[in-house]
Amino acid sequence: MDNFIFENPTKVIFGQDTIKNIGTEIKSHNVKKVLVLYGKGSIFKNGVYDTAIGSLKENDIDIIEIGGVKSNPVLSKVYEAIEVGKKEKVDGILAIGGGSTIDTAKTVSAGICYEGDIWDAFEKTYIIDKALPIFTILTISATGSEMNGGCVITKEDEKKKWSTSASVLYPKVSIIDPTIQSTLPKEQTVYGAVDAISHILECYFIGGDKTDVIDEMSEGIIRTIMKHSKILIKDPNNYNSRSQLAWSATLALNGNLKIAKNGGDWATHGIEHSVSAFTDVAHGAGLAIIHPAWMKYVYKEDVNKFKRFGENIFGIKEGTSEEIALEGISKLKEFFKDLGAPTTLKELGIKKEELDKFADNTELVTPLGRLKALNRQDILNILKIAYE
Repeated sequence: MDNFIFENPTKVIFGQDTIKNIGTEIKSHNVKKVLVLYGKGSIFKNGVYDTAIGSLKENDIDIIEIGGVKSNPVLSKVYEAIEVGKKEKVDGILAIGGGSTIDTAKTVSAGICYEGDIWDAFEKTYIIDKALPIFTILTISATGSEMNGGCVITKEDEKKKWSTSASVLYPKVSIIDPTIQSTLPKEQTVYGAVDAISHILECYFIGGDKTDVIDEMSEGIIRTIMKHSKILIKDPNNYNSRSQLAWSATLALNGNLKIAKNGGDWATHGIEHSVSAFTDVAHGAGLAIIHPAWMKYVYKEDVNKFKRFGENIFGIKEGTSEEIALEGISKLKEFFKDLGAPTTLKELGIKKEELDKFADNTELVTPLGRLKALNRQDILNILKIAYE
């Protein structure tokens, strides 16, 4: 294995009836006035809002609220929250929601501490070095944002769905209570499972045969996600499966599976971000389409690793290395389809002539990919595979 440094500063409080601890945790960080961010209102129906706000009040923490954070979070909402946060002089941010709300909170926490335009951090002209402390109550397990320092925001007018990261953006405390996810719509559970698997695969195919311990961990988590997501489709209230999926999604992107992987590949995410920037498709739905297409396009770069994937994830034993690799890719696509995720761009109502604008948009973030460095033509070729 290559040399590496691993550190994750986020404290996770996991399990049933844990949301009530948020006020005590925030108070322990000397936060006296917190900006609470959330989405479209589901937290009012499942009791999360009342429990969280009650805990904050019990600990004498002043509260400023902003709702309406949407899936595929946008820069305009970030600007709104930064303005309010600065005006109200908040000294902490609490995100109640999924990855979109948490990513918004991270960007706002940095933007309040920055005199310029926080979009500079996404354009890579500003390196985030200061942020307010971030706390999260996770309501949808998918992105892993509750235990990492990355975030993705869309600049609507330019259709740029870009990412940034910084060590100061790791949440101080994240609370994960799987019970509150039992009322999620089926598609959100499906897309969360796809998203988590995709995060693992972004790193899995890097490292050749030098990363056995990480690859074994990755394969085990993928199999766990597959097993329990299938259970949850039939039995959404199954607490054991909810907890298994929730923790798997966190582990998928908290950094431990990136060790000795040179940071991972991330070409699939780069391409999907362009698709969802234009179509506003759910991120997990886009990944279910793009990731198998990318795999089919690049598998010859390390056919033995793709063979290992087919063998260890789907139990494929018969055939040449190339045949096993291709069958594994096909089986992954079948699994996504069986869960209920779309597997072609055509299913989303996208027209073939739109692929060029997706490729043009993705090209803005090139060089893209580490297993295979992709140029615009490569990106277009992958989109064509993904189309039907």
